[in-house]
Amino acid sequence: MDFDVIIIGAGPSGLTAGIYAVRSGLNVAVIEKQFAGGQIANTESVDNYPALLNISGFDLSVKMLEHAEKLGVKMIYDNVVETDFTGDIKKVITESKNELTAKAIILCAGATPRKLGLIKEDKFIGRGVSYCAVCDGAFYKNKNVVVVGGGNTAVSDCMYLSKFATAVHLVHRRDKLRASKVEINKLVNSGVVIHYNSVVTDIIGEDKVTAVKLQNVIDKSESNIEIDGIFVAIGQIPSNIASEVERDDYGYIIANEDMKTNIEGVFVAGDVRSKKVRQVITAASDGAIAAEMANEYILNKYEIK
Repeated sequence: MDFDVIIIGAGPSGLTAGIYAVRSGLNVAVIEKQFAGGQIANTESVDNYPALLNISGFDLSVKMLEHAEKLGVKMIYDNVVETDFTGDIKKVITESKNELTAKAIILCAGATPRKLGLIKEDKFIGRGVSYCAVCDGAFYKNKNVVVVGGGNTAVSDCMYLSKFATAVHLVHRRDKLRASKVEINKLVNSGVVIHYNSVVTDIIGEDKVTAVKLQNVIDKSESNIEIDGIFVAIGQIPSNIASEVERDDYGYIIANEDMKTNIEGVFVAGDVRSKKVRQVITAASDGAIAAEMANEYILNKYEIK
């Protein structure tokens, strides 16, 4: 099947890119291996998307999908297993052995949070377990929370959560934080309680999180902290689809503000892009820009009228 643009990934960036690209008169396909919405589809409530106060992540995903399909975006539910971006016409091969071609590609396959690997972790996602303090912090006003991690994101999350929560605990497996000195200095006099040389070994609760069990990695002693929420900030795993594109040291795709990768005709948007802020609104913004740039590229190269 031949398209003007193939978008890999149907999260907010991919669906927005689809909407903008099809509105430019392009023949557009979005390939998604699971379900539309990406990570946001699993978020219980979204309070920071303009004009849509307190909408569930699932409902927001459905609205974006309906918008894209209504405008004519073709949705293909399949898993991309191989890409070939060497020629002017880009090739994408799926798990179902379908070979799709396009004049331009937009990579929107996102990134997944690195999990703790605990038995009850998935059970409590959206009910006390979160991977985004900015997304969910406001729901923990006057409550107690734990942040797991020791890098800049973990420290930043602690400071953000301290604006809402009654108590913030930071759990780190080493004897010192990996965050920058600037970030660490923010913790001074912040009231954040730091648990060094400690790991979370269990999440406690029935219908929602009520406590976590900590273990000291040196003396193996254990203790419980009564909390309402646990924020995991130990990194993300970016999609490894399209090995041809240039990536940073963490595996994120490098692109300029025009969303152009190192390969002509290949663009990137959303959480898989190397950047500092990863939110629904920034993913959507990336998608819009990538679609506009893809359209400009196609017009210039193929003189579509």
